[in-house]
Amino acid sequence: MASMTVGRAAALTGLSAKAIRLYERKGLLPEADRTESGYRLFTEDDLAVLDFIRQAKALDLTLDEIKGILDLQRGGEQPCGRVMGMLDAHLAEIDQRLSDLRRLRRSLADARRAATAARRRGSSAVVCRIIEHMPAEPDQK
Repeated sequence: MASMTVGRAAALTGLSAKAIRLYERKGLLPEADRTESGYRLFTEDDLAVLDFIRQAKALDLTLDEIKGILDLQRGGEQPCGRVMGMLDAHLAEIDQRLSDLRRLRRSLADARRAATAARRRGSSAVVCRIIEHMPAEPDQK
């Protein structure tokens, strides 16, 4: 199996050399041989792991989550059950964020309507009627 430097591995995976070094420091990559001058030598297997990391990051998994998956796999376990749980948790988080954004959008639209109505009534403002005449909303969370 041919070895390559971090620059070549970065070029082949679409990751930056800095990211690859970070993944190495965090233990996402297995220990590898180094040249006499200390350069890490990457293998085809390392490239496969780096591709996996890149794809997992694209799914918004954290480095700790990715490391947990890799550790399970390296320990001989099938990590797909854990991955499903992580994806479910991320989906629930996204659903909550979407709900929060919809609520914020309603608040902004209400503030805009209230400011327009206040302006039509000739209400004065200390700073800006858009915020000052915003309808009160119950505390969130």
